[in-house]
Amino acid sequence: MAAVDMITLQVVANALNSITDEMNMALIRTAYSTNIKDRRDCSCAVYTPQGEVICQTELGSPVHLGIMPSALDSVLARFALEQMDDGDHIVVNVPHPTGPGHLNDITMVSPVFVEGRIAFLVANMAHHVDVGGYAPGSMGVGIREIYQEGLQIPPVKLVKKGVVDRELVAMITQNVRASMEVEGDIYAQMACNNVGRKRLQELAGRTTVDGLNEYIRELFEYSERRIRAGLKAIPDGTYTFEDFIEGTPLTQELIKVKVTVTVHDEEITFDFSGTDPQVNDSLNSNKACVNTACYYIVKVLVDPGLPPNVGSYRPIHIHAPEGTVVNARAPAAIANATIITAPKIVDALLGALVNAVPNRAAAASNGVTSLFNIGGTDPRTGRLYNYVETYAGGQGAMHNQDGMDAVQCHMTNTRNAPVEVIETAYPLMVRGYGLVPDSDGPGCFRGGLGMRREIRVLSENTALTVSTDRSKLKPWGVYGGMDGGNSACTIEHADGRLEKLAYSKMTRPVETGDTVTIVTPGAGGWGDPMTRDPEKVLWDVTEEFVSPERAREQYGVIVEKIGHGRYELNMRETEALRSKRNAPARTT
Repeated sequence: MAAVDMITLQVVANALNSITDEMNMALIRTAYSTNIKDRRDCSCAVYTPQGEVICQTELGSPVHLGIMPSALDSVLARFALEQMDDGDHIVVNVPHPTGPGHLNDITMVSPVFVEGRIAFLVANMAHHVDVGGYAPGSMGVGIREIYQEGLQIPPVKLVKKGVVDRELVAMITQNVRASMEVEGDIYAQMACNNVGRKRLQELAGRTTVDGLNEYIRELFEYSERRIRAGLKAIPDGTYTFEDFIEGTPLTQELIKVKVTVTVHDEEITFDFSGTDPQVNDSLNSNKACVNTACYYIVKVLVDPGLPPNVGSYRPIHIHAPEGTVVNARAPAAIANATIITAPKIVDALLGALVNAVPNRAAAASNGVTSLFNIGGTDPRTGRLYNYVETYAGGQGAMHNQDGMDAVQCHMTNTRNAPVEVIETAYPLMVRGYGLVPDSDGPGCFRGGLGMRREIRVLSENTALTVSTDRSKLKPWGVYGGMDGGNSACTIEHADGRLEKLAYSKMTRPVETGDTVTIVTPGAGGWGDPMTRDPEKVLWDVTEEFVSPERAREQYGVIVEKIGHGRYELNMRETEALRSKRNAPARTT
């Protein structure tokens, strides 16, 4: 390209961003399931005909966006460009050997024809509430192979030249429990890609495909230059860390994820040698999940504002040994990869790099995308239903600020389902919903709080899947910061018996009238808690985030109650207590 007009380059970049965002909103607004229309568990992107990432929506989930290139690879391995026609929509959900992260994430890929040839590919990934298999929600615990998890869809044309293959749609819906939701969401995915197709054709019509591609290639080069420049901020060296996934009744108690990060000469390499072998349950991951975790952490620590395209991936090298829990061989069960294994990979990556770039990293967040899934027969309609939601937890503290409370962290970007929606759409009653006091990781900057939700089951023939983590090992703090609170799950049976689940991951029956309570983990703190500003501790106590007892024991701050919901700081006793503990009071 002889000359680049920087204004035009920015116009093109923002036009592409707008297209992916509009695609995502079209999918959300036309979706049928609560998981997509309310929780927004979906993502969109634009690719070159060769499957290179051009642009991704910022409204999507990082775990989807980094995985989608693998889904494109599986589509392009099945269909040559010459086999694609205008109006085609190709679907796929098979994770092995490359593809989506698990079966629920059905991906739809569509060619965009301009001037008689394929100029782009548009794609979206949406988490469907059920794809059949052993347990409602298709993310069960206690399974040994992917065939038990649900319906596998290899790359296949669901729409051919604009004509829907209704027999294929019928085959899919016959094999899932929530057939209306799945079919409605599939049609929403079609609408999404149709929007992307139309907008890209309009954009190309303002110039030529070749002219537009010149600026797209320059965007690739621009992102690569920025990521390489950003990598210079990380000192050359080798950094290593290991973290653990808590097991299930079928696996060992703890499953190790180990990473060695090497930074050298504007390149970064992630090596997962030393990670435990794949396991006989649904905690395994494919290589796509590893890739997305690595892409995410580089963007966060190196250049958060970086335009996300294939150029930003070029200096990143990833080695995940085949046969390990992070790169399992088929037919390994893989349903919980995106919510359990991928977040744990991120924790390991952060643990390795927190000392290299402390001003950009964080203490451990809650470390899991906690799954709460109930499915059964709705007595109001007699139909099968499935409620699935991933619950938020604490965000890790940083060098200059507290972690946020009860927020989706790292690999996910979904919202919570409103209580009113849950109780309207499903035979469930939300008995309680709020933050968990004292689940913070104490520190000069404290970790975020976890959350609690209590749901009473009003349905019949009901199965529960809970898949969380950090019930035994706490989210770690850094630089003197302390660990965050654990997760927990209990069932109060209709007869009054209280049962605490022995494992943080389990699929089991529940009865009508049972109340299930899940507590998600908090997050780690940053720095010595005895140096936290006492006024901040007073605010935390007043807001009932931290108890007066915890303020005294963990932060060395004396807070006294002076009325209903009113507290005051006793600085004299605070200074005396901190002096006794060799920790001077810190004020802003």
